Amino acid sequence: MNVIAGSMKSGVATLPVYVQPRAARNNVRGMYQGCLKIAVTAAPVDNDANKMVTVYLAKLFGVSRSAVRVVAGARGRRKIICFDTLSREALAERLQVIIANES
Repeated sequence: MNVIAGSMKSGVATLPVYVQPRAARNNVRGMYQGCLKIAVTAAPVDNDANKMVTVYLAKLFGVSRSAVRVVAGARGRRKIICFDTLSREALAERLQVIIANES
């Protein structure tokens, strides 16, 4: 499964994400149109959903909050998330484990 969009620079990995705001709880919903689909409880108002996405993904992938940022799609449901401290390989490994655990 290759959902990693690509490397922005050496040692930095990106991940396409589809976000469902205003969910009952934060969780991974699986794959959706080539993106990791996640649900967050925050509303898409005042950047709250984007903040929740970065906090949730940091926890999910075991990295610091400051290492996760939205680099594209801040105003839509489809986003590109950058992981500053993960390589593409490390991100792919962790993503496989996360998806396997959610199934």
